[in-house]
Amino acid sequence: MAARFQIVVVGAGHAGCEAALAAARLGCDVALVTCRLDAIARMSCNPAIGGLGKGHLVRELDALGGQMGLCGDATGLQFRRLNRRKGAAVRATRVQSDKRRYAAGMRAALERQPGVTLLEGEVSELALGGGRVSRVRLADGREVACQAAVLTTGTFLRGLIHVGLESRPGGRDGEPAATSLSDSLRSLGLRLGRLKTGTPCRLDRATIDIARLAPQPGDDPPPRLSCWSEWPGGCPPLPQLPCHITYTNERTHEIIRGGLDRSPLYTGRIVGVGPRYCPSIEDKLQRFADRDRHQIFLEPEGLDVPEIYPNGISTSLPADVQAELVHSIAGLERAVLLRPGYAVEYDFVDPQQLEHTLQLRGVENLLLAGQINGTSGYEEAAAQGLLAGINAAQLCREREPVTLRRDQAYLGVLVDDLTLLGTSEPYRMFTARAEYRLLLREDNADARLSPLGRQLGLLDDARWARFCERQERQRRMRDHLERTRVPAQADELSRLLEAAGTAPTRAGTPLVELLRRPEVSLDLLRRAHLLPEEFALHRGAPEGREQGEFRCEPADLEETELCVKYEGYIRRQLERAEQLAQLEDQALPATLDYAHIPGLRREAREKLERLRPTTLGQAARIPGVTPAAVAILQICSRATRVHDRQQ
Repeated sequence: MAARFQIVVVGAGHAGCEAALAAARLGCDVALVTCRLDAIARMSCNPAIGGLGKGHLVRELDALGGQMGLCGDATGLQFRRLNRRKGAAVRATRVQSDKRRYAAGMRAALERQPGVTLLEGEVSELALGGGRVSRVRLADGREVACQAAVLTTGTFLRGLIHVGLESRPGGRDGEPAATSLSDSLRSLGLRLGRLKTGTPCRLDRATIDIARLAPQPGDDPPPRLSCWSEWPGGCPPLPQLPCHITYTNERTHEIIRGGLDRSPLYTGRIVGVGPRYCPSIEDKLQRFADRDRHQIFLEPEGLDVPEIYPNGISTSLPADVQAELVHSIAGLERAVLLRPGYAVEYDFVDPQQLEHTLQLRGVENLLLAGQINGTSGYEEAAAQGLLAGINAAQLCREREPVTLRRDQAYLGVLVDDLTLLGTSEPYRMFTARAEYRLLLREDNADARLSPLGRQLGLLDDARWARFCERQERQRRMRDHLERTRVPAQADELSRLLEAAGTAPTRAGTPLVELLRRPEVSLDLLRRAHLLPEEFALHRGAPEGREQGEFRCEPADLEETELCVKYEGYIRRQLERAEQLAQLEDQALPATLDYAHIPGLRREAREKLERLRPTTLGQAARIPGVTPAAVAILQICSRATRVHDRQQ
């Protein structure tokens, strides 16, 4: 007899973990099936979380009640805020994690979560009945019945590992590929493609000449990925380690060029398309032939492991060529390669076959998340996993599915891009992909999304109380800035303004107006004694404050200050978003027959018929659908709705 669960999640990578946790936290009984229980949440590439665009996704996931940010903060070896000197929209947090502790922490979260059952085995087939997945079959003959299934297969679908001219099946180094599930998906009529990703060799820390390399320390004080992390005293729980920087050179490049005749990339053995924005060192030399060196970051993989990750030399060259190129680099002349880098090819499902809920069109209870949808990276996968887990639970609970708009979240941008535009290469999130990126800052992710997390049931009472307290602190600070004016005697303020390189201000000027100057910060106003004591900066854990005390955390200062400084720009983006939201609110009837709509060009007709957008806003973002076509759709959709009501 088959085991029975409400939801089966296939794959326990970053997408699968978040999907299982979200669905269970919403009250569902979840089976998380993975080929190896000891590989849950394994960081098979760089053990880092966050970065530009990616850090925004992690903060959004965190605001909704996900786990990645908390786990990253608990296991971080180095914390940095990127683009501190640039605009607020593109600042992002990045954390170098201890890979073993991260995986152990995520597994512990799954084992603690009521409603999650971990099963070891390879899922080989989906059994359908009445247009729905009724059960999943494992390669060993077991079956698991379900009301909904979430596929988060990563790089394992017909995975093929390449090192030089040697190839072998595998989803990643040391783990088998999932060979049968691709056939099951094709039998459903799905369009599958082939992608490729890769990783560099790993180096023995003890054999690197660290003294010759430039250190890159983390930030002090360290930023956090999660707004819920509690660090007593403001310090991360693990010792902090520096990264180090070195460079390739002309000798390195000669070695790489000399090995291209044995490169699977340049001999045609790899057919999958690789990531444009994270190219292998072979690709870098071909695409940036004018550069005489490329930067390499030597990043620790853990406190108790010898591995160093040489970020910047991902490669699938033969192992002997990899060793030679490494030894040509300053500081790595005697470095021992613990294992070679490799490329991995794998199947993915064309994401244009998905709804914005990540549900597969035509199979109402099958959802897909992560690299199976053509994305790259832990963060993109985890964010999709959370959304898929939520919507699997909503389906089981017979509640409305959840979707996110482009002006609401980077996750909304990610899903909208995938489902409407598809991808021919591993999709990576960047801040440049979001047209409303000033609205989608890292610092305001909780303000944007935590109310939704609470409404769904993902945020418990304690976290919701902390969110409300944080919002109240910021409201009180904003009120103070609007009410308080510069006093007649403000010698300290005048001195600080002069030191900051800005003109003095007149008495009676509201503080909020003064803060709009680029040179003026809340910290400057605090040092000028213009902020009350209750807004004194506090870096400790919440238990370090008296109940009801409104002592600010660094994030309170940052968000309040940014909202003041960018107020005009934010207002304009909100107005633009509201205009476009009118198109999003205009639903397109499911019965709309694009093939017989007069006035549509052939390209628009074919794309609309294939993608079946659900709103005019989605239709307007499809390449080839012109404003004139949108106007035609608006008229025809009204007529179709009238006709449907009369039937």
